[in-house]
Amino acid sequence: MKKYPLEKVRNIGIMAHIDAGKTTTTERILFYTGKVHRVGEVDEGSATMDWMELEKERGITITSAATTCVWKDTEINIIDTPGHVDFTVEVERSLMVLDGAIVIFSSVEGVEPQSETVWRQADKYDIPRISFINKMDRIGANFYRTVEMMKERLSANPLLLQIPLGKEEKFEGVIDLIRMKAVKWYEERWGIDYYEEDIPREYLDKADHYHELMIEKICDLNENITEKYIENEPITEDEILSTIRKGTLKDNIHPVFCGAAFRNKGVQKLLDAVLDFLPSPLDVPPIEGINPVTGKVEKRLPRIEEPFSAVVFKIATDFHVGKLAFVRIYSGEIEEGKAVYNSNLKKHERVSRILLMHANKRSQMHSVSSGNIVAFIGLKESRTGHTLSTLKHPILFKTPTFPEPVISVAIEPSSQQDSEKLSSTLRTLRDEDPTFEVKYNEETGQTIISGMGELHIEVLLNRMIREFGVKAKVGNPQVAYKETIRKAQIAEEKFVKQTGGRGQYGHVKIQIEPLESGGEGFVFKNNAKQGVIPKEFISAIQEGIIEAMENGILAGFPVVDIKTTLLDGSYHAVDSSDIAFRRASSIAFYKAAEMASPVLLEPVMELEIVVPESYTGEIMKDIQSRRARVLGMRHRERNRIIEALVPLSEMFGYATTLRSLSQGRAVYSMQFHKYDIVPEDIQESILKKIRGF
Repeated sequence: MKKYPLEKVRNIGIMAHIDAGKTTTTERILFYTGKVHRVGEVDEGSATMDWMELEKERGITITSAATTCVWKDTEINIIDTPGHVDFTVEVERSLMVLDGAIVIFSSVEGVEPQSETVWRQADKYDIPRISFINKMDRIGANFYRTVEMMKERLSANPLLLQIPLGKEEKFEGVIDLIRMKAVKWYEERWGIDYYEEDIPREYLDKADHYHELMIEKICDLNENITEKYIENEPITEDEILSTIRKGTLKDNIHPVFCGAAFRNKGVQKLLDAVLDFLPSPLDVPPIEGINPVTGKVEKRLPRIEEPFSAVVFKIATDFHVGKLAFVRIYSGEIEEGKAVYNSNLKKHERVSRILLMHANKRSQMHSVSSGNIVAFIGLKESRTGHTLSTLKHPILFKTPTFPEPVISVAIEPSSQQDSEKLSSTLRTLRDEDPTFEVKYNEETGQTIISGMGELHIEVLLNRMIREFGVKAKVGNPQVAYKETIRKAQIAEEKFVKQTGGRGQYGHVKIQIEPLESGGEGFVFKNNAKQGVIPKEFISAIQEGIIEAMENGILAGFPVVDIKTTLLDGSYHAVDSSDIAFRRASSIAFYKAAEMASPVLLEPVMELEIVVPESYTGEIMKDIQSRRARVLGMRHRERNRIIEALVPLSEMFGYATTLRSLSQGRAVYSMQFHKYDIVPEDIQESILKKIRGF
């Protein structure tokens, strides 16, 4: 396979809200670049990038898929990411390793909740991006409203480089504001061929207006263009393109394009924009990490002469080749059969094979160098976020953090025969997905699996049955509650045990107090006088408190948002041990927590419902009965958009209720907002249910 110089490489992601047209756009990109010879359709279940059976059935992307194509002698590595909020982790871990992104918006719905989420994720990783306003051929398409929503809801700085030529069923093509030409596609040829012509007379004023706005905006980025603009001198196309490129790479502007991917219009121009405006590996700052030996910050440049370094950003299971580790190579080169050093685990692993991925298909490579995205076979213990380097030149890149699960179900094997298979399957799925948790409840003897939402859990259970052949009994979905305290409290515990030989002695006095609510925090502070408790036992005290927090106060849910301070204690020169201090601190924590007004915390979700006006009253009444706090209501065409915060526990099965209340015409989306205190009466009924009263 041809190796491209780094300036001719683009590593990009395609992101959007569910059903904005990500996978359809990716399919057209693959078709026009010659990667596939037939256009796959999401609705028909024939999309190349939606290769899982569940994706084909549901018509949604569940797992991010990687592919590589070539456009105008430039290699483009693409990751098509899911749009459903339950699979946000797939976007997060893809953004870790991408240099640029295409964010797709539906011109009908505009900027939707998950559009905001992926935009913020791109902000977090400083990803330069261009925008594609899709579905210009649909009823209700409104390009200019979507641009305004980008400003209002994303705080974006959109730079229009195209405007639509017509809309809805009259959508013909686009007006290129740089070249000031109308661009149209031949529909009968799948949009393979397109042509340019003069801008129609009725669009000239609008095109001139937006061309002028474009020039004014890029004047802020280039003094030479400003001078030419003031002096009324001609500005060349190359000057405009290079200025827009610089502004995009610095994330000062966000170029906007439009089209209708399903109708095969606008995609080639979008590909040109990827080459013109999104960065190559040479355009992004060198990646920084910590040398685990010296503790100093080091950089890795995207050069083949640099020491090898890479990041594992995704683990997947393939039944033909086994475990696949998707990696981004940041520096150096690696050959198949060579060993790499996992800086997180401080272990060597062998790369037995290197694969270039195309969805679930693959081609073998003998070596790979900086700037590329590939899959390694042979890494048995590496996980998402781990850094690969060499023992001579180790480096540790920042490990990503992922959101905690908000929903759980109990699962048990249907027979003894399925027991071992279930355990190994759960381990495999946990390795693949950092937001999937597996815990064993010793009191009930049940295995509890947790995920990001009903769909997430449903997909995982389906995969267990179909892919892994596991038969299991599954309970009803349960909310992943947490616990915290509302006031400060002090407790003391002396753990003494004498068994004839050496005894056990641990004595601690601790104070616990609430931290600001958020559902995550834990702080430990040692304020005991020096020498009261030897230093070697302090970590055991902290471990004992953490262990107690994991097992809960009220109902066994994890305890969060607590600051614990070690105030005092004592030790015995012979009998004191880690175990004794761990036990003493656990008991002291329970004592203090029981007196500190413990409460349950529940996940609260951001809810957005788009509903025709005639159904608004019934739907408002229904969500208010679900303890929703309505934040506001907006108009969009003939619809109302209701925004609210609502406890997750009240939303099970809501899709069916909403369909019934609106005759199937309303849609909703929901994403995690924060953990909040459960009202007292609700808490009582939850605890009674859990305790079996």
